[in-house]
Amino acid sequence: MRNLYKLFEKLTGIQLTLLVASILWGKTVIVSFVGFNLSNHSIFDSFLILTGSIGSLLLAMGFSFYFGQKVNKFILFGLLLVGTGVLYGDLLYYRFYNDFVTLPVLFQFDNVGGLSASTLELMSWWDILLFVDLFIIGSFLFRKKSDITVPKQRKRKYVMVSTSFIMITICFALIKSVHIFSESYDREQMVKSIGLLNYHLYDIALSIKAPLQPLIVTEADADVLEDYTQPKSSERMDLFGVAEGRNIILITLESMQNFVIDHKVNGEEVTPFLNELIKDSFYFPQIYDQTAQGKTSDAELMIDTSLYPLASGSVFVRKPENTFNSLPHLLKENKDYYSAVFHGNDRTFWNRDVMYESLGYDKFYSKEDYTVTEATSINYGIKDIPFFKQSIPYLEDLPKPYYAKLITLTNHFPFLLDEEDIFIDEADTGEDVVNRYITTARYLDQSIELFFDKLKEAGMYENAVFVLVGDHYGISEKYEKGLSELLDEEINIANHMKQQQVPLIIHIPGQAGETITAQGGIIDIRPTLLHLLGISADHHYSFGHNLFTRDRSHPVIFRDGSFLSEDYIYKNNICYRKEDGEVVNTKNCEVYADVARQELSLSDHIIFGDLLRFTYD
Repeated sequence: MRNLYKLFEKLTGIQLTLLVASILWGKTVIVSFVGFNLSNHSIFDSFLILTGSIGSLLLAMGFSFYFGQKVNKFILFGLLLVGTGVLYGDLLYYRFYNDFVTLPVLFQFDNVGGLSASTLELMSWWDILLFVDLFIIGSFLFRKKSDITVPKQRKRKYVMVSTSFIMITICFALIKSVHIFSESYDREQMVKSIGLLNYHLYDIALSIKAPLQPLIVTEADADVLEDYTQPKSSERMDLFGVAEGRNIILITLESMQNFVIDHKVNGEEVTPFLNELIKDSFYFPQIYDQTAQGKTSDAELMIDTSLYPLASGSVFVRKPENTFNSLPHLLKENKDYYSAVFHGNDRTFWNRDVMYESLGYDKFYSKEDYTVTEATSINYGIKDIPFFKQSIPYLEDLPKPYYAKLITLTNHFPFLLDEEDIFIDEADTGEDVVNRYITTARYLDQSIELFFDKLKEAGMYENAVFVLVGDHYGISEKYEKGLSELLDEEINIANHMKQQQVPLIIHIPGQAGETITAQGGIIDIRPTLLHLLGISADHHYSFGHNLFTRDRSHPVIFRDGSFLSEDYIYKNNICYRKEDGEVVNTKNCEVYADVARQELSLSDHIIFGDLLRFTYD
């Protein structure tokens, strides 16, 4: 240790800065390869991951001496500390969401769990290694007594070299993908190509630009969008208006993935009630989770507006005062529906109290409207069974016809339950999260059965149309090994995409059941429901498609620019054959990639520019 200290004492100001930058670069590279699981399909990919952060880290560390004659040891150590903290925050976020933190998501931190059981579940003892260097460098740095002056000429040369590295990084990134900056929603591609710090800087620039967009758009921009968003498929007229005039009860099934339907654990069905309900319902087994960083709020946005969620943050938090041509508005204008939301969490969670007004809801029943005690709550709010029981009197009092949206909570990561609420044994895989998920999914199924029974007792069942949909995945890629073990499937791209399917069940009492195998997403729910209600889909500025007539050649598009077509999967800029997951020529996916790029861009244009203010009467 004494010899290391002597070597440390001999370091000049520039050498000291380079050492600290190198340490942070090394940690970034290790986390990129090991923690982020970035797709690495060529030597060029590895080269980009290795070199992408060098220039920006050097330039950032230089702030320790830019404004003085010597290296400021406090600033240098502070930059190392902040850089390590950001890196660890990215790692924790990635472990669950398989995504990277953005500036807008930091402003909705409370909505992604904060520091809670969910966060602790993601931590590992190995994480300590990320912080060991802070104690070593700190002890050496603040004991250093030798001169650490940085001459002006050295400063200029340092800045030039750092900037040159950044420019070279950008050039290499554009060689990798000419659309790298226009497809900033593909965050994995951004991080892999330009480095983590450059990605964060670009994300900050986009966040600054976003509030300015409404100032530069005009009514002509809205007119151009109308043609693209008009319905493009013929209607299945035998179902048009089959649910006309009925009350609508839409239930979002928290974190429910479609694999639980008809699945058994230890010989027992995970969702016995939903399995029976499907027999007398329209069941869509190939509906995909299209949410992004807004999760449940993104699902709500797509259901009510048929717009894509934002790539960064949530519309509920970033653009709640926009004008929306929403489902409550359409129902009120066309059929004089009353709209209400029921949710057993705080009114302000996901900024719902503000957003629901913009979406046209007449009433919002939140946690304060329910009797929530320690016995009736867990994790994020009131348990689903007491939630449904206590919602019945409110439903009875709603003006008719009504659109009621009920948002469940209990089947939420990290999937905790009280002993009395466990109705099925845990699964037996190597992942505790997967094992517990089975019990909370079963609890959700049990709560839905109870709710239906209560509705029948109250005479509210027959004149309703029920829409039940999983809002997003529950088991993230971090726990995919356990899920593959549960399903006895290989881990490959084809099975990974299949695991992103969420159940969609539309139940109309008295209507015969049918399984609709059309491939679609949550964004397609609104036009499908409007068709059943007998409401024309014209002039609704919708990117969704009626699932009964959906064009099979149109891809299912995800917020990161990936997609599924009838024959191909496109993810991480690689084209796979959907049947078996084999890599094929990227040209097979190019035509669909153009469609994805166009739709995501147009949807963002509508949201960031608040374009519907020009069209909504």
